[in-house]
Amino acid sequence: MNIEQFREYCLSLPGVTEEFPFGEQTLVYKVKGKMFALTDIELFESINLKCDPDEAVELRERYEGVTPGYHMNKKHWNTVDTHSNISNKLILEWTKNSYDLVVKGLPKKDRESLG
Repeated sequence: MNIEQFREYCLSLPGVTEEFPFGEQTLVYKVKGKMFALTDIELFESINLKCDPDEAVELRERYEGVTPGYHMNKKHWNTVDTHSNISNKLILEWTKNSYDLVVKGLPKKDRESLG
């Protein structure tokens, strides 16, 4: 997977914005102002994704390319190595799970506006 494929997927999700709140190198995807994915736009070596705390631990134990979220709350975020043996399909599935987790925590009005 490359950065353009990842960007295209994230932007295809309802209500997603692409921002640079941490500087011009850190690409952040948000839904209704809440982050669900972060990556380095130039290197694209890893992606930080929100995750259910129990699932986060399970994924870290199961996949060598998944570690506690770099510079994030280690309980709720994982860092996924984009150069590991984790398939693109699985990375996109985890990205969607991250998005869904954030949407689930939004106020009802915001969730409904996403369709």
